[in-house]
Amino acid sequence: MPTDLTARAFWITGRCQGVLREQTLPNRGPGEVLVRALVGAVSRGTESLVFHGRVPPEEWTRMRAPFQEGSFPWPVKYGYSVVGIVEEGPTELLGRRIFALHPHQDRFVLPLNAVHHVPDSVPDDRAALAASMETAVNALWDATPRLGDRIVVIGAGVIGSCVARLAQSLAGVQVTLVDRNPDRAGLADAFGVSFALPEAAPEDADLVIHASGHPEGLSLALRIAGFEATIVELSWYGTTMVPLRLGDAFHSRRLVLRSSQVSTLSASQRARWTHSRRLALALELLRDPAFDQLITGRSHFRDLPSIMAEVTAPTSPTIVQLVDYS
Repeated sequence: MPTDLTARAFWITGRCQGVLREQTLPNRGPGEVLVRALVGAVSRGTESLVFHGRVPPEEWTRMRAPFQEGSFPWPVKYGYSVVGIVEEGPTELLGRRIFALHPHQDRFVLPLNAVHHVPDSVPDDRAALAASMETAVNALWDATPRLGDRIVVIGAGVIGSCVARLAQSLAGVQVTLVDRNPDRAGLADAFGVSFALPEAAPEDADLVIHASGHPEGLSLALRIAGFEATIVELSWYGTTMVPLRLGDAFHSRRLVLRSSQVSTLSASQRARWTHSRRLALALELLRDPAFDQLITGRSHFRDLPSIMAEVTAPTSPTIVQLVDYS
């Protein structure tokens, strides 16, 4: 049936420039739902690189977000974290809260298999962290931590913090969250893990997970990893070159440097898991109220063009910036 509805979407139109554009929604077909957005989240990682025009041309195809419109570098409608409510669709879904990987937009039409039920005990704001939690889940699958490991997570942003919180639930582990911002010590304490500045990071770690987004953080990971330890690299640098001192103890300590990226299921799980099952797990893990500590900024959708540059700046203190559609 025709919707005759319009929606507003955030488009990146140039380096550090964005506008809201109105567009007509497609007619909802069988097996689709109309969703009204409630709250979304801005990614301080990949989305920042897109906004600043730092996606390498050779990655333009692979880095397309679900339901993205336009093409890199711009104009492009990008983003991948929104919680909404079903306004039209199957009777059993009407009025239900869902999470979707969709760009910043106040209404949209999606196929049924692209919307994911939000558990009743997970509030809207926390559910907006689902994409970050899914990345953290995949990272730990790639990292294969073991009971009793000394785990160091470098970078107390949203991904690193989620990884640290999940890792500390393993029996006997010692988790240290490392960040150059001393104010993140309170976050580590709330998550039940230790905190250290880079110069005081514990050495001889069994497992190091790097999520700071800075090349210096990866260099630190190589320095503190113990003999035959694994370093999992979560940061994506876009067009930034990353120099590493592999002439030091990298070879003599037989270190393993492993990449992790959420678009592909971890090799250890992909035979049995799907992307939908992994996202459902991420939403279930967000029942933990401790993750509310990660929400440090909030703005209205109409203000996104004016605040996006500040939120995505490297010096921004924001961990997670929510986008309110109400």
